[in-house]
This record gives sequence, C-alpha cells and structure tokens, in this order.
Amino acid sequence: MKTSINFKAAKSDSEAHNFRKKTFDYIRKDLTSKNEYWSEEKLSNRLQKIESYCKEKSGRKLQKNAMPIREAVVVIKEDTTMQDLHNLSKRLEEELQIRIFQIAIHKDEGHFDKETKEWKPNYHAHLIADWQDLQSGKTLKHQSFHYSKMQDITAECLGMERGIEGSKGRLEAIEFKIQKKEKELLELDEKIKVVKSELSSKKFEDLIVKESDFLGFKKIKTDLTLDNYEKAFKLYNIQLSKNKQELEFKNKLITELQNKNIDLKKEISNLKKKFSTVISNDNMYSSEKIRFINSVKNTLIKTLQFEKTKSPQLFKGSKEKLIAEINDVCKKISQENNIPFSAFEEVFKDSESISQIISLFNFGNSEINYNSEQTPLQQKKKKQRRL
Repeated sequence: MKTSINFKAAKSDSEAHNFRKKTFDYIRKDLTSKNEYWSEEKLSNRLQKIESYCKEKSGRKLQKNAMPIREAVVVIKEDTTMQDLHNLSKRLEEELQIRIFQIAIHKDEGHFDKETKEWKPNYHAHLIADWQDLQSGKTLKHQSFHYSKMQDITAECLGMERGIEGSKGRLEAIEFKIQKKEKELLELDEKIKVVKSELSSKKFEDLIVKESDFLGFKKIKTDLTLDNYEKAFKLYNIQLSKNKQELEFKNKLITELQNKNIDLKKEISNLKKKFSTVISNDNMYSSEKIRFINSVKNTLIKTLQFEKTKSPQLFKGSKEKLIAEINDVCKKISQENNIPFSAFEEVFKDSESISQIISLFNFGNSEINYNSEQTPLQQKKKKQRRL
C-alpha cells in the first residue's frame, strides 16, 4: 500500500474538521469513535506565537502571503497508530525542522462502491505543522529534494510503500488513460462486429413482418418490423450491459485481491529481513530496543501533555492518585498503539525519563520522590498485591 504526504496552507476551519467539532454529511458517524486526536496547542495560539517571534527575531511583521502554519493529509493503513505518527513528526522535526503540533487520525471517511455497495474506507491523518524557521523567524525554505525526502521519511515511519515521484506518476497516468481509451475502442469494435453478425443471421429475419396484398405479393410492414427491431435491440443492449457489468465486477475483485496479496508478500518479506537482521546482530538488537523504548516514551509524554491540556486538574492530588492516572494513560496507549505494557515499565526504569515526565506536571521533589528502583507502575502493582 502506497502513502504520500503533501503540505498546504492550513485553513481557518481545519480544527473544526479535524477534531470533528462540527457535523459533516460526508462522514459515517458510527465510525467517528474510531478516530484519534492529539494536540499540543490551538492553531490560533500557535499563530500568535509565530507572529510575535518573527517580529522579535527579524524586526519585521510576518508577511501577509506567508504560510507559517501548514496542513498535510497523510495516507495511512487501518492499523497505523498515533505512535507511528509521533515517530513521523519527530523525524520531520529532526531532519526538516517541521514541527507538528496537531494530529488527527480519521477512519470515518470513505464511500460505498456503486456496484458492490461495499464500504471503501479512506484512512488518512491530518498533520498541522509550524513552518517557522527558528533561526530567522521567517517561514522555512525547502528545496525539491527536501520534499522528496519528506515522502521517504513518511513511507519509512509508516511501514508503507513510497508514492510515485511526480514526473513518473504523470507519465504513468497518461499511459493509463491511453490504455483505457484503446480498451474502450476495442470493446466498441467488438460490439459492432457482434451486432453485424447478429443482423446477418437468420434470427433477425424472424423480426420482419410481411403481409400479402390483394394480388398475393408479400410486402414488408415497415412500422411493425421497425418496432420488432427496436424491442430486440433494447433486450440485446440490456443483456450486453449486464454481462459487461458482471465481467467488470469480477475483474475488479480479482485485481483488488492480487494487489492485497502483493502488499502482504512485501510486508512479510520486509518483516523477515528485519527480524533476521535484529536476531543475528546483538548491537542491532540493542539499538532497536533503545529506539523503540524512546518512541514509547515520546508517545507517553505527548499523550500526557494532551490529557493535561484537556483536563488541567487530572494530574493533581496525592501520589497514589497520580500513579493511578499515569497507569491508566499507559494502558490506553498500550491498547490503542499495540505496545506491550512491559515497554512502559522499561521507560520508568530510567531516572532521567521519570524526571522528564514529572516535569510535565511542575511537581517539586519534596512533593513526590520517585526513584529508579521502584517505578510508578511497580508501585501500582505493589499496592494491588497488598489489597
């Protein structure tokens, strides 16, 4: 399955659409609960900061035609997680200075197939980005190779195939249109041949209505004959159309199954290669583990920040209450992102990670004192054992 990412200027109603703050007639409300959302800051607040920073850094106001906040629609898979998109965001910031501050995963958009009436989902994610260059205060300037790299990063982070590059894609689109027209021409030519064959056969002679005149000569009744031919052509066209639809439907199903089979084979092959590489190389295993745990920690921190933004009072209270709330957030992330719960225990074994997480809530050391010997998750388990 191919993916792509394309940034454009964010619209004023992006948040309303992305976070489903309004009702839209083109979405399936019964699937909206499957959507996922994350936000670091409101779009309007970020824009004010960008404008203020630009004035402070460059001494000038942000240009009217500047696009300091941009939005990308990313093609994703059904099992793409918020963690995957946080990983993508991190890579975009590290390599292209693009800072993502809002993410929305949409699984309630798509369409019903006209022929099969089957629901065809349009899985995608919206990424809202801060496009400001922190060195100059102006908007980031990227070259064409940066945008190509953007596609590479996206495909790599989401475990999907990269979309076709511009010129090649346009060429293939043109070739496809030519092939389609050639196919239509051949079908039309075949239809004409069949009609000619049918017209020359004896079957059509039966449609001719004749009657004898007063001298006994057989004459064709033009009006009745034409009426018979018209009815015959209508029935013929209906049957031809029906056969064509059935053939197209079967071909379509076969093509879809073949494409899915190809995608699965590629995915299995890539997983086998990665597995064999990790197993055969101790250093690779260690680095993969570190990378994964860092990814889990990054997802946890971003989720905690988002939960705190939604409910400022959530992480306030006793140490036991805080541990329970963090534990609940870890469970939620584990379920939504298919992360083993043991990975969070690994995160809390690191004292630096604990300090980083505690700092999110502005807690002082006197109020809560964590240590690497006993993590919040372990304390939660210990309490449960006592009960």
